[in-house]
Amino acid sequence: MRIDLHTHSTASDGTDTPAELVANAAAVGLDVVALTDHDTVGGHAEATAALPEGLTLVTGAELSCRVDGISLHMLAYLFDPSEPELARERELVRDDRVPRAQAMVRMLQELDVPVTWEQVARIAGDGSVGRPHVATALVELGVVDTVSDAFTPAWLGNGGRAYADKHELDPFDAIRLVKAAGGVTVFAHPLAVKRGAVVPESVIARLAAAGLDGIEVDHMDHDEPTRARLRGLAAELGLLPTGSSDYHGSRKTVRLGEYTTDPEIYGEITRRATGAFPVPGAGGPVPA
Repeated sequence: MRIDLHTHSTASDGTDTPAELVANAAAVGLDVVALTDHDTVGGHAEATAALPEGLTLVTGAELSCRVDGISLHMLAYLFDPSEPELARERELVRDDRVPRAQAMVRMLQELDVPVTWEQVARIAGDGSVGRPHVATALVELGVVDTVSDAFTPAWLGNGGRAYADKHELDPFDAIRLVKAAGGVTVFAHPLAVKRGAVVPESVIARLAAAGLDGIEVDHMDHDEPTRARLRGLAAELGLLPTGSSDYHGSRKTVRLGEYTTDPEIYGEITRRATGAFPVPGAGGPVPA
């Protein structure tokens, strides 16, 4: 089985619609794909309706969190999307995305970058606006070569010259809320130092003690020594090690299924979940 547990669609900051994403996942030979848009479940219905036969969809979200002044992302899988407290927190984060992106545009303008809010809004379309949309505007303007190049202290990286805070969950609250909604939590790209400051291993240990289920080990932003370090940490703390592409369509160079999760780990994730269940494809068109 080929299992990719971290992807994004146009419901947040990817470039594939949810329907296109599941079709593309089937086309590259994935057996399981998780749709984990930022702080939203808005793409789940479309992805489910378009799901090709032979592909299983794991519903999820990537929750924006902050601890000790450091931003981090928490992947939440197979939770009940109607659970009111978790739904309210997702809405608070989404509502803060527009003023946050507008603040970043203003800071870039103060740095003499000719970006406009109209440009960023056009790039975001109907998606939940975020830093990747601002980063794409910088690429369009020739300020940086790639979206990843914008996620540095020089521009939009955590604490960078044009970085603005937004409402973010405390990760310990996120774990509690996802658990209460029957879901499973995995710390996304925990040591992606190129994105900015990362939490120390002592915080990961505290998260594990609070009920964190896993950590994303195999990821494009982790080099081989980092992956080995995280695999050892997962074993030490009793966490599930996952692998995922963090696919954003054409917005990033990583390919669907470039990094995957072991089937036994996937099986354990599904065994722990009670809020929702993986959806087997039976209705969508099979890609040519």
